[in-house]
Amino acid sequence: MEITGLALVSALWLGLLTSISPCPLATNIAAVSFVGSRVGSPRRVLLAGALYTAGRSLAYLVLGATAVWGLMSLVEVSSFLQGPAHKALGPLMIAVGLLLLGVFTLDVGGGRLAASMQGRAERWGVWGALPLGVVFALAFCPVSAGLFFGSLLPLALSRRSPLLLPGVYGLGTAIPVVIFAVLIALGVSWLGRAFEKVTTFELWARRTTGAVFVVVGVYETLRSFGVAG
Repeated sequence: MEITGLALVSALWLGLLTSISPCPLATNIAAVSFVGSRVGSPRRVLLAGALYTAGRSLAYLVLGATAVWGLMSLVEVSSFLQGPAHKALGPLMIAVGLLLLGVFTLDVGGGRLAASMQGRAERWGVWGALPLGVVFALAFCPVSAGLFFGSLLPLALSRRSPLLLPGVYGLGTAIPVVIFAVLIALGVSWLGRAFEKVTTFELWARRTTGAVFVVVGVYETLRSFGVAG
């Protein structure tokens, strides 16, 4: 199936929104700062940021590709996408939208895994940033879990894109991390204010995206049952 520009932009936006959500953003900055504070020079801080970003992007790519390839390998996948999966798309979008709006939350228990990994990364030095990025990517927060499993995977599956769309999503998650790694390496004094501005933007971006998901989900639900044209 053809991958449209809208699908690529959607995957990139979902990745950006994942990375600037409060839990992942704070974790990303803390991780880069944690590794960077132990390597001494700005150049090695940038290297740590690049390795951490590569680890996160690789984790999303491998996880997304494995899930989409696994679902695509099912013999019944075509009829499933046309039948039950199509009817479930609307309610799924509504659920993700409500999650983004903060109507409910999920406990995915990823923080404990990330905390245990941080101690090991300290012993590995700058190269510990790579596995740290992988583990922190897999330590899903509620919002990032909803965006990845509830939005990206259905999008990639519907477009039969096990590599490109998860890869673009991973790129989206990497962009804010790279920017903050550069700021940390430069020792920018207004890093705290930059964090506050990103947090404010994320709040409105998440609410807007959540509202769009709910509206489109309601429409898709009505359409799948023949109520809307």
